[in-house]
Amino acid sequence: MLECASMNGSQHSHAPQAADQPARHAHHDEHDPPHAHGHDEGHEHGHGHSHRHGAGSGPQLIWALLLTLAFAAVEALVGWWAGSLALLGDAGHMVTDSASLGLAAFAAVLAGRPPTRRHTYGYGRVETLAALFNVLFMVVVVVAISVAAVGRILAPAPVVGEAVTLVAALGLALNIGVAYLLMRGEQTMNTRGALLHVLGDLFGSVAALISGAVVMWTGWTTVDPLLSLLICALMLVSSLRLLREVVQALMEGVPPSLSSEDVGRVLAGIPGVASVHDLHIWTLSSQRVALSAHLVVEALEQWPEVLATSRQVLAERGITHVTLQPEPLNTIIRWLPRAAQREAV
Repeated sequence: MLECASMNGSQHSHAPQAADQPARHAHHDEHDPPHAHGHDEGHEHGHGHSHRHGAGSGPQLIWALLLTLAFAAVEALVGWWAGSLALLGDAGHMVTDSASLGLAAFAAVLAGRPPTRRHTYGYGRVETLAALFNVLFMVVVVVAISVAAVGRILAPAPVVGEAVTLVAALGLALNIGVAYLLMRGEQTMNTRGALLHVLGDLFGSVAALISGAVVMWTGWTTVDPLLSLLICALMLVSSLRLLREVVQALMEGVPPSLSSEDVGRVLAGIPGVASVHDLHIWTLSSQRVALSAHLVVEALEQWPEVLATSRQVLAERGITHVTLQPEPLNTIIRWLPRAAQREAV
């Protein structure tokens, strides 16, 4: 539990609420169209909901899938004929990318569906799960290529440098186009996971291009598996970095771009707020961050102004799904004698 004192040094105290002062919540999110909520706890919620479900990154992912799968077949055939591990590894990587892009495209379409009664937050978390799968899949691919590269170093094999160079150049051009296509779309964990695979292909094409040129000019075939190991190391670092962010989202941790301490201080500094406690910030999806908090206010009559200011400062920080509960700074509690308590019952 995070507790923040206000900037004016007001004291924060907890006290039971009187029976005639039920807890009141103010909830704000950007959804559309507006819809009502029923609550049995006696809470008062102000809602202005609007969900924005655009085409998102789905079309870009589908085009990337088709282009990658088509070229993977060409690269695999030439790599097998030329005896290039770098080219075969890149082709295998592109096949796994096709599966990853297909999963990412499916997740993007599913994430665009509106919320339901059973999934009130919508399906945005599906993109996070797809990113997790893609990252783990990438780690498996890196391990497989590394094992094959070590075997090729121990037992070198001939490589047709000319064919490798030609196909690698075409693959590099294709991967640059696919990466550009994905970077133009909506940047979510899902598309970043797919982009990670495409960048792995791009680096693999660079490795195959250099390998083909070196073999063609010097005949040194060991450069092929050595470059494959270098690319695997680079992709492993990127995979682990994205994996950490995905796990943080699944564990409902504070997004890396935000600080709960900073947000708490900003809320506590709003005029009329004495202190803040029970502050929670978590990720609903790559583009949606949620927050809930209890705000101790100096006077409940100030709550409309405090709520409006709170929404504004939180929206400026990218937090659009907000639930705030006001609490009075001074609550009058009347202790009744036992006889009066029995009569009240």
